[in-house]
Order: sequence, then structure tokens, then C-alpha cells
Amino acid sequence: MSVSLSDLRERNPEIFADGCPTRTVLDHVMGKWGILVLVALSDGTQRWGALRRNIAGISEKMLASTLKTLEADGLVARTAYPEVPPRVEYALTDRGRDLMTRVIPLMEWVADNADDIVARRS
Repeated sequence: MSVSLSDLRERNPEIFADGCPTRTVLDHVMGKWGILVLVALSDGTQRWGALRRNIAGISEKMLASTLKTLEADGLVARTAYPEVPPRVEYALTDRGRDLMTRVIPLMEWVADNADDIVARRS
């Protein structure tokens, strides 16, 4: 299946235009931290500490902000358990899992080609 920007704009002429909701979603999903959180959660439900370990380099503030954004977008579910100490788990929603079935092939491509692409810049 081949789809181009022209094909998408035939269905919706305003797609990806300035102010279009698609730009907001792209920013949340494809930003550096959003995509790494989503990929980490594609392995399954995780607690805060596991996410921090799986996403090397992310600050607590950025992880909290990214999780809130993805939760508000309906891509991540947060479950808090009334225990002592408190336990909170994060998981992909159905929409998040659907998104990742489409994104994981892109991530595989990036992983397969990153070394060669970066080496070309040297």
C-alpha cells in the first residue's frame, strides 16, 4: 500500500496544515520522548521506575509530562492502586496498541538504518 501526502490531501485538504489537529498529535506521538514512552509500553504494562529505566536519559519531569499528555490523548492508561505504598501502572490503551502496530515497523527501520545514516554524516 502506497500513500502520499497528495492522496491524504485529496481526502482532507487541510491535513497537516498549520493549526490542524494532526500537527498536535504528531508532536505528542512522534516527539523524542512520546515515541520512546510508547515504544517502552509496547512491551506491556509498566510502573514508573521500569519506564525510567527503559527510557534512558528522560528526566522525572519529562516522563511525568509525557505520560500526562499521552494519557490525555487516550493513548496511555494510568491505573492507581489504593495500596501502601501507592502503586501506579501505565499501559497502552486499545488506540495506543493500534498506533504501535503501525509505528513499530518504522522503529525497526530506524534501528536497522541508524548506524549507516549517522556514519554518513561523519
